[in-house]
Amino acid sequence: MSITGGEVVDLGRGLYAWLPPKRGWGLANCGLLVSPRGALWIDTPYDTALAGQFLAESTERLPEGVSIDRVIVTHANGDHFWGAGVLPDAEIIATREAREHIHYEPTPKQQHALVTGGDRESALGAYLARHFGPFDWSSTEPVHPTTYFTGELELTLGEYPVRISALPSAHTTGDLMVHLPAQGAVFSGDVIFSSSSAQPGDHPVHWAGPLDNVIAACERILDTGAGTIVPGHGPVLDRAGVREHVVYLEYVRERAHAFHSAGIPALEAARRVIGEGRYPELGLPERLVVTIGSEYRQLDGSELPGVLQVMTDVAVVAREVEESSDPVGATER
Repeated sequence: MSITGGEVVDLGRGLYAWLPPKRGWGLANCGLLVSPRGALWIDTPYDTALAGQFLAESTERLPEGVSIDRVIVTHANGDHFWGAGVLPDAEIIATREAREHIHYEPTPKQQHALVTGGDRESALGAYLARHFGPFDWSSTEPVHPTTYFTGELELTLGEYPVRISALPSAHTTGDLMVHLPAQGAVFSGDVIFSSSSAQPGDHPVHWAGPLDNVIAACERILDTGAGTIVPGHGPVLDRAGVREHVVYLEYVRERAHAFHSAGIPALEAARRVIGEGRYPELGLPERLVVTIGSEYRQLDGSELPGVLQVMTDVAVVAREVEESSDPVGATER
C-alpha cells in the first residue's frame, strides 16, 4: 500500500512547504523555493513515489524555463535524502559531517529487503512492516551529495538569500538549518519535530545528541528572528511552538540524566519515561528508546550500536506499550 497525497503550504515570496498526508516514521516535510532564475528543494521525500508527487507539485509552481537544480539536505537520514534521485542532474548540498551518518544507515535496497523479507512474527519484523512497508526502495540507487561544506554557506536564488548553517552533532552527525530571511522562515530538519500541545505530532527521535546540542540548535533557530519554522516532521510552527518544543526536550534531558545518575539502564529509563505519560498527545513514544539511548552514550562514552539492535529495542518497547494499552488483545496487528 503506497502513501499518496500531501499538502502544499504557500509561505510567501516563492517559498512552499510540502507536508505529507499523515505523521509517522519516514514522512518528512520538504521545501521548495522558486524564483524567475531558478528553484531549489530543501530535503526530499523518502521514496521515488512520494518524491514524484512532490516533483509534480513543484513543477506546477515553476515559471516557464525554470528547473529545480539544487537540493539542500538538512541531514543524511534517508527520509530526507533518498528521493533526490528524481532530480538526477541536481546539485545536492550537505554538510561534510553528514558523510558519517550516510555510512551508518543501510542502503535503500538493503532497507527494502529488510522490511519486505523480515519475520512478521518477530517484534522487529512486524514493526518494520507496519511503519516502513508502504515505502518502496526496490529500485532506488544510493544518492550521494555533490557539494559538501563546513560552517556557513550562503547562496542566492534570484533576489532571495539562502543561508545554510552546519550544526554541531544533534539529531544526527551532520545536521544543518536553512534560513530564508526574505521569507522570515527557517527549515530546521529534524532538530525540531512538531511536539507542541496545540499542534501535536510524534515524539522526536535523536540518533546522535547530546540533547544540549539539540536545544542549542533550537535557540539558534529562534535567534534568526524567523517567525515561521518548518520542522522536519509535523505541522509548521511559530516561535511559541519552538519554545514549547524546547520544554519537551528539557524534560527528556532531565529524566535521562536523573535515571543515568541512579544507575538505571537506558532501555529501562526509556520505559519509565514513557510510563510517566507526560505527553500523551504525541505518537510513537517508543522512539524515546533512541533518544534516551543517545543521551546515555553522551554521558558515559559508550559506542553507537548497530541500527538493527536499536530498532529491535524500539519494536519491543512499542509492542509493550501497545499491549499495556490493549490488555484484551483487541488492537489489530
